[in-house]
Amino acid sequence: MKTIRILLADDHALLRAGLRALLEKMADIEIVAEANDGRHALRLIEQHHPDVVLMDIMMPELNGLDATARAASKFPNTRVVMLSMSADQEFVLQALQAGAAGYLLKNVTPAELELAIRAAARGQIHLCSAISKHVIDGCLAWGKATASSQTQLTPRQREVLQLIAEGSTTKAIAKKLGISVKTAESYRAELMEALDIHDVAGLTRYAIRTGMITPDA
Repeated sequence: MKTIRILLADDHALLRAGLRALLEKMADIEIVAEANDGRHALRLIEQHHPDVVLMDIMMPELNGLDATARAASKFPNTRVVMLSMSADQEFVLQALQAGAAGYLLKNVTPAELELAIRAAARGQIHLCSAISKHVIDGCLAWGKATASSQTQLTPRQREVLQLIAEGSTTKAIAKKLGISVKTAESYRAELMEALDIHDVAGLTRYAIRTGMITPDA
């Protein structure tokens, strides 16, 4: 059986260590790298080309949903399984729309984790058993009925939004993204215009409300 190469992406070192210890006991599974945020994960995907990424949904700098969307677009041979504490149908839908090959709650059994990894490696989609049928049906209906306001934003605007909500200044954002301060200011202005939110507090509340960051981020 072909070895499945895994990348772990989570900002909590203890959780990564627990996952590593668990996965190392499974046959034909190899951990090739670990990332502590979404941007770091994308760099490591490009470097190692893993078969499967176990991606935390909430991470600093670049959250798991946006990192997954970029990975699905740029590295189609790498499959992403999302890890989350929430079974909220909007999060599940956003993960599937981003291109995730699976959605697991962090309290799943080792057997279900392994099942999801192997399904993803085969090109299948796996949702954990705790994601009940009515949630899945709700996701499908919700997706047809309405589009999230986040889809109005470009990937770069979403990235800037998260950094603003996490407290980064315009100068810091420019440095982190490798762009000029003027360009960062332009993204910020476009973002505020697109959302019709014109203050940092409002942007932060929006980021929390849509699950981009947690209240204590």
